[in-house]
Amino acid sequence: MSTTDDMQAAAKKFFSSPHYAVAGASSDAAKFGNKIFAWYLDQGIQPTPLNPRASSISVRNNNFQTAAAPSALKNASSTSLSIVTPPAVTKQLLKDAKDAGIQAVWLQPGTFDDDVLEQAKEQFPGAAVGGFEGLSGCNRHEGWCVLVHGEGTGAGTKDGKL
Repeated sequence: MSTTDDMQAAAKKFFSSPHYAVAGASSDAAKFGNKIFAWYLDQGIQPTPLNPRASSISVRNNNFQTAAAPSALKNASSTSLSIVTPPAVTKQLLKDAKDAGIQAVWLQPGTFDDDVLEQAKEQFPGAAVGGFEGLSGCNRHEGWCVLVHGEGTGAGTKDGKL
């Protein structure tokens, strides 16, 4: 079982990376992949969107070239990955991210089930932000969302904004 302290430590590790990517990033402003990508932009961070079906996405009238998979990231070994995909996709994505050298992952609410969460914790020990028991107002499959909890992690980004 993960605790608030475990998630806080994982969030700090996540935000210590010099590069970020968002798996499931989308041009559709109604989708969470778009909202989470935009959140990073609001923090002064330009993440790389991961989307195997589009060569670019548009967020706030700006186009961003996508990478099809974690292995296509230029700096995978120094990248933290936000995941906004269904659990079945997340399961394979975690394996691909680990194989590519990704160091930390943030599983957004709805992206995991118990098996996927356990896989994330095994593959990214101390560096997987996800669900845990006892989160006020949430169940294990909801967990922390970067839109709600990102600024409250105390993690800090490279420019100290968080």
